[in-house]
Amino acid sequence: MSMMTNTLGRYFAGRFVISALGVFASIFVLLVLVDYIEMVRKTSGLVSASPITVAETSLFRVPQLLEKMMPFCILIGAMTCYLALSRRLELVIARAAGVSAWQFIAPALASAILLGIIATAAYNPMSADLRERSKRMEAELFGSAPGGGVQDAAGFWINQVNSDGQVIMNAARSEQQGVRLTGLTLFRFDNDYNFKERIEAREATLEEGRWAFKGARRFSLDAPPVDQDTFYLPTSLTPAQVRNSFSTPETVSFWQLPSYIRSSESSGFATAGYRLQYHKLIAQPFLLAAMVMVAASVSLRFFRFGGVQKMVLSGVGAGFLLYVLSKVTEDLSKAELMHPIAAAWLPVFVGGLTGFLALLYQEDG
Repeated sequence: MSMMTNTLGRYFAGRFVISALGVFASIFVLLVLVDYIEMVRKTSGLVSASPITVAETSLFRVPQLLEKMMPFCILIGAMTCYLALSRRLELVIARAAGVSAWQFIAPALASAILLGIIATAAYNPMSADLRERSKRMEAELFGSAPGGGVQDAAGFWINQVNSDGQVIMNAARSEQQGVRLTGLTLFRFDNDYNFKERIEAREATLEEGRWAFKGARRFSLDAPPVDQDTFYLPTSLTPAQVRNSFSTPETVSFWQLPSYIRSSESSGFATAGYRLQYHKLIAQPFLLAAMVMVAASVSLRFFRFGGVQKMVLSGVGAGFLLYVLSKVTEDLSKAELMHPIAAAWLPVFVGGLTGFLALLYQEDG
């Protein structure tokens, strides 16, 4: 019996992993196609944009998008796995052999936790690195078009006050967490807030005590435009301040988050977003296990009993409610109305406890 259980355990774990990876790969291909079509539309007017470069840029952007959908991939993969096993009566045979539902769910739970550890320790740093590479490729594609290309929302804005007046900067794209900017437009004002000049630049890099602009063109009210290969602008901003303004917690690698938290604390900036992301990544393996519990609670029903469609819809609805709960707790944590640990682990406990109670009622109730 022990040998059969071990063999069945490996079989159920393999079926679950194959189903989860299949869902993951399907969504990955779909996102790549959609993002590639959008990139082709945006680069249609650029002669230097080759199809291979555009495809690589889209390919490097997608992993970070897909990381947010990983719990749903596990949920759908687990439901697909157990529904297929139930339809082929394999679960009936396992029950007839004396294997309880808890025993053939345990391999999937262990596999989900292992996948979550891999996602946190390896996939998250890889997706963050690929996102930075995609930003560099976007800068190369749209480097000659200030303000063009793929932007994040309305771009990035910086307002700094110097001894000679005020400067408002807008950057279309950010790299290296704000240390390097591309597609820039600057508006300079004197100490009396009178407009002095407008500057457009291809890129800017934050150096010690100054911004170094390349490929700049300066426009003033009483003179023709002037081109400058290099232009320097004094600043009191530090890399930590710029990084806190430009970087989002989702784009920071799991292994770099502790240093970001320490640097933000030492600079006096809010760290709620970084702490939340750190604890969410730690809780991710258990969140995936909770998704398996939810999926098992709605997909172990025998097909001959009917009502399978209703159970599947209830599973999808439960996953959606967990997503809404996670977004609410995330917003509360970022507003410092909830502790990051509570915000990260509450969806895990709610999902896991809901699935556990539903399974307990079905199997032992």
